[in-house]
This record gives sequence, C-alpha cells and structure tokens, in this order.
Amino acid sequence: MNFKNHNGLSDVHLFVLDSMADWEPAFAIAHINRPAPGIASKYCVKTVGIDRKIIRSMGGITIQPDMSLDELVPEQSSMLILPGSDLWTDTITDAALAKAKDFVDSGVPVAAICGAVFGLARVGLLGDRRHTGNDPNWLASSGYRGMANYVQQPAVEDDGIITASVTSSLEFAKLILGRLGVFSLSTLEAWYNLYKTGNPEYYFEFMEALSHEEAKQVIS
Repeated sequence: MNFKNHNGLSDVHLFVLDSMADWEPAFAIAHINRPAPGIASKYCVKTVGIDRKIIRSMGGITIQPDMSLDELVPEQSSMLILPGSDLWTDTITDAALAKAKDFVDSGVPVAAICGAVFGLARVGLLGDRRHTGNDPNWLASSGYRGMANYVQQPAVEDDGIITASVTSSLEFAKLILGRLGVFSLSTLEAWYNLYKTGNPEYYFEFMEALSHEEAKQVIS
C-alpha cells in the first residue's frame, strides 16, 4: 500500500462495469480524489474495467476504463472499490471477484456495495467476516455460509472488507475515507454529520476542522 504512481500519489481503483450504479461510490471517490478545497489528496482514483472497452453506467454515463483487470495488481493499489450493478450474479464478473480475492489475500482492502456484496458472498469472502448488504436472504441465495455474520447496519468493515447496502452510499464513503485516512477522525465525523443532516452547525464544524488539516499540511 506504499506504492506511488508517477505523480507521487497512491492509486485507489474503482471497478467499472455495464449497468454500474454510478451514485453508489460517488461520495467516496470524489473526496478521495479531491478531499476539500485547500486539502491536497494523497490518492488518485483510477477506473478498472473487465477490459478497456467503454462501459455504460446505470445513469447512462459512458466511462473509458483507465486499465483492465489483467493490468491491476494489489501491490500497486491502496483499495479496490466495487459498485453495485445488475451483473454481479453473472459469471462475467468472476474475473473481478477473483481479483478481489487477490486483494484480500494481499492485505489490500476491498469495499463493496449493493450487488457487489452479493458477488463477494458467492465467492466465499464473507463466510467469516461481519458484513451487511441489501438483505440477508438475498445473500443466502448465493449459496454462501455467512448469514450468522450478517449485521443489520448501513455499512460494516471487518478484516479488510467494507460492505454496505444500496441505501448507504454515505456510510460506505465514511468507512472508505476513514480506512484510507483521507480526513482525521474529527474532520470525518463533521463531514458525515453535515451530509447526513444538512445542519449548518456541522458545516462550520467541518470548515474549522479542515482549516486545522490545511495548516498541518503547510507545516509538514
């Protein structure tokens, strides 16, 4: 996870595929790539496709992947993010799930939301980890044996894997940003409270926390 690209940044990889739920990783990747005005990022988001062919998201956005799965190695990544899609029950995603297993085995975190959680379940990555998802019975239809470890929470992190339900993109992002250390814990909490509640009190709290982080970056 110490690998740096030619710009001196660490890469975070977003898997992109046809029918991907483009809103689900949006909070996370936006703040990974650009934490906030005045705060320099330590990371660069790169998109990864099954191959380099253009994909079309659920929202109709076309994306040209930066690289293919064959080019992706865990040692050159800080995290693999898997968004939801209609295709996670299909064998077409098997190569992405095999790559996710490589990441976990290498100690590089994987974050999955919505249908991608089903994918992790069907390849056995959730059998011994606390996890959540859209519905435990739906996950059970994958044939996995992890229902005893299912928890009714918006998002969960355990042993290198982050999981979240379809309605929890904000909580998904909070765990991802926390795992990557994009913000300090106090700044992250203020950020989350602002977006969750819209309360102006948290806006000022977030801005104050950011000013401290900006000052630390200047000093360092």
